[in-house]
This record gives sequence, C-alpha cells and structure tokens, in this order.
Amino acid sequence: PRVELAWAMKAHQHAQVYFNLISSVDPKFLNLTKADDQIYGEFRKTFRDLKIDVLDPEELKSEPAKEKWRPFCLRFEGVVEDFNYGTLLRLDCRKDYTEENTIFGE
Repeated sequence: PRVELAWAMKAHQHAQVYFNLISSVDPKFLNLTKADDQIYGEFRKTFRDLKIDVLDPEELKSEPAKEKWRPFCLRFEGVVEDFNYGTLLRLDCRKDYTEENTIFGE
C-alpha cells in the first residue's frame, strides 16, 4: 500500500507536468521520449482495437488486458526510464485530470 501510494504520487506529478506540456504545445510537434514513434507503433500493433479517445476501465483492468499490458511494457525496459511505473490516464481525452476522469494504469 505504501509503495502504491508513492507510485500514485509520482504518477500524479508526471501527469501534471505532461498535461502542462500537451496543453501548451501542439501535440504533433511534441516528443516526450526519444522512443515515442516506436512506442506508438508497438502500442497500435498490440492494442489494434483499443479506443483511446474515451477509455473503458474494464478494457484496461480485465485479465486479458493485463496479459497484454505487462509484455508490452517490458519491451521498453532499458529504453524508457521508469518504464514499469503506473500512469494516470484520462478516461476521456477531452476532459481534464479529475478524480472522476482519471484511472491509474499499472
């Protein structure tokens, strides 16, 4: 529980920084890591049908989804710092980070 809280706090801090970035720069000109294109390409191969504008928490937390997410994340070990940290995701990309519109993905 204490480790999860620390991860959640770090994820929240990252979310604030990244939200400020994506709110102030046109995302098509923004790279968050050197591997953005690789990550997105692998993401789309692995999660072809995942609707990303409005996320369904059940699609992220189900057992079949967890079986896909872990190997996906492991591909970026050594490529992305903190590759295995959880992240805060907005369920609806058109809305801000709020308690109702945020899910912690691990």
